[in-house]
Amino acid sequence: MNLPNKITISRIFLIPVFLLIMLVPFNWGEIDILGAEMPVTHLVGALLFIIASTTDWIDGYYARKYDLVTNLGKFLDPLADKLLVSAALIVLVELHLAASWIVILIISREFAVTGLRLVLAGEGEVVAANMLGKVKTWTQIVAISALLLHNIGFELLSIPFADMALWVAMFFTVWSGWDYFAKNKQAFVNSK
Repeated sequence: MNLPNKITISRIFLIPVFLLIMLVPFNWGEIDILGAEMPVTHLVGALLFIIASTTDWIDGYYARKYDLVTNLGKFLDPLADKLLVSAALIVLVELHLAASWIVILIISREFAVTGLRLVLAGEGEVVAANMLGKVKTWTQIVAISALLLHNIGFELLSIPFADMALWVAMFFTVWSGWDYFAKNKQAFVNSK
């Protein structure tokens, strides 16, 4: 197994650790950073999420730079991304830090696009991630990080950055989903 795939697998293994930190009622106390009061577990969980999220860029960088792109990597990388983002979003709903309808919309888009990719793969077509999909992913990561960090830094200015970031992520999620389906509508028009 090559280095990029090992990095991707490490992202998957960080997910249960993130869930454990965020959902098990450890009593590590509260912390106030730049006006944002939060449980220490939320800070630790946010840092784990950010570390796991950066491995997405790192594994892709090494895979392309050293020509280590494999079918296993093509399978694991988007799976790891979707598992990490979905787990974090569901945790945010559990902690009452994100609206459930927004999370349902974002996760539904991920299922729909994955289904579209499966239909297209059955016809021998591969749908690569486009720039809009990458923007969608990064806006989701920024929004989730800001929510996990309880709007750190922006709380002093009374700016609801984390909530605005979630709305931006939802916008790009819907737009990129629509874009994938619009560009690949032939998969449904040509089906028997």
